[in-house]
Amino acid sequence: MTASSTRRTTVARSRTAAVGAIAVAGALILTGCGDQTGSGSSDESSNSAPLFGKLPAKIQKAGVIKVGTNAEYAPMEYQEGGKIVGVDPDIAAALGKQLGVEFKFTSGSFDGLISSLNSGRYDVAMSSITDTKARQEGLDDKGKKLGPGVDFVDYFTAGTAIYVQKGNPKKISSVDDLCGQTVAVQTGTTYEQMLKDQSKKCTDGGKKKLTIESFDNDTEAQTRVKSGGAVAGVNDYPVAVDIARKADGGNAFEVVGEQVDAGPFGLAVNKENKELTSALEAAVNAIIEDGSYKKILAKWGAQTGAIDKAAVNGGK
Repeated sequence: MTASSTRRTTVARSRTAAVGAIAVAGALILTGCGDQTGSGSSDESSNSAPLFGKLPAKIQKAGVIKVGTNAEYAPMEYQEGGKIVGVDPDIAAALGKQLGVEFKFTSGSFDGLISSLNSGRYDVAMSSITDTKARQEGLDDKGKKLGPGVDFVDYFTAGTAIYVQKGNPKKISSVDDLCGQTVAVQTGTTYEQMLKDQSKKCTDGGKKKLTIESFDNDTEAQTRVKSGGAVAGVNDYPVAVDIARKADGGNAFEVVGEQVDAGPFGLAVNKENKELTSALEAAVNAIIEDGSYKKILAKWGAQTGAIDKAAVNGGK
């Protein structure tokens, strides 16, 4: 997701279409009132996890990394049977094995994740958040300074995709076909801004503007497309693909065009917490090297988002 602090980019690729068994049996994340609780705390005096010593002392003592997410974004993160599951929770569990601590997820609104992170409620925000310069610098879509920004540890890549009703009644094949149409999107995402930019491109080219309908969560946007109230929805590619595959047994939606504007998803960390950022970077590289990372992506059909090496603030 992209909440001006989120995940996603431009049509056919970002939280969009195609993420696609695993040796990460880590902590089960149980959700209650939005919280997930994994297996117990670590004993800092005897923890033998390979990267435990890289963590800040406060987290070593707690044995927990508090994670903010928006668990409404299958297959990346969503709730099932009282637990938060998906690509991101599985990656977090693998990181937890390397670091010797539990990643404890709490679900909240997507557009509030960065502010909650910087207020100290979370240690990390992990919710398919697209790493962008604007988020790094704490800027809104007009370049206005909103806060201190965050650092990102990039662990995945995805583009933006368009999904439409099954059968594609309006014959949409690219973002340019959306001129004059109504499009549904989740508030605060990077693809919401992409649609605004596309609307201006439409009018500058003498075509009708886009009508953008923004919703608090992605499920509401999907419902709008399914009912015919919106011609299309825009999402990160792996998510769009998952929606098309699962909704009504694969009979509700289809993804059109190619994913575009691929960019990195990152774990967001407070800029003052450089020690945690460094530890997470090392942990991402460790799970890439030991093969558990690719096993997780294969489990969810998300192999197209694999990276070869972690990066800090690799977004543009």
